[in-house]
Amino acid sequence: MGLTMAKEKYQRPPRTAMEVYETLPEGTLAEVINNVLYMSPAPTFEHQRILAALFTHLNVHISENDLGECVFSPVDVYLGSNNAVQPDIIFIAKENLSIIKEGKGKGPPDLIVEVLSGNKKHDLQLKKNLYETFGVKEYFIVNPADREVVAYYFDGRKFLLQESKKGKIRSKLLRKTISF
Repeated sequence: MGLTMAKEKYQRPPRTAMEVYETLPEGTLAEVINNVLYMSPAPTFEHQRILAALFTHLNVHISENDLGECVFSPVDVYLGSNNAVQPDIIFIAKENLSIIKEGKGKGPPDLIVEVLSGNKKHDLQLKKNLYETFGVKEYFIVNPADREVVAYYFDGRKFLLQESKKGKIRSKLLRKTISF
């Protein structure tokens, strides 16, 4: 085998967390935040039950009013070159649907819902900071243990913490309150 043939077969190993992420099989529960790879176990039954209820209510409202697209995880959302996340629910307003490219979100969704699972700090701090930096308009964090919702609204510069409600997501963007 000549040198040319050997070079053609050689594939450089991934050097960054994002490059590793890009090689993972479809459906792998993983995220990259600030070029650090985070793996996750499968969510709990209660997590999925709440996720299904929220998605159903949100998607019906969004579809009936032709507001845009609503999907649930896992779906890749790329924020800059060092971040790829898989939020539990994302909403992309009709006027921003151009961020959907090659079946992935390539930019910030308008609204994100995360249902807490094993690593609460991940959603409460890391992802909150990331979503704020990239200008996500609304971010809701749901604690499945007590159905407490922490709501953040982006004011154009930073997230503002809103009143917390048990079992309710109040979206200013969608002009809708979802009870679950």
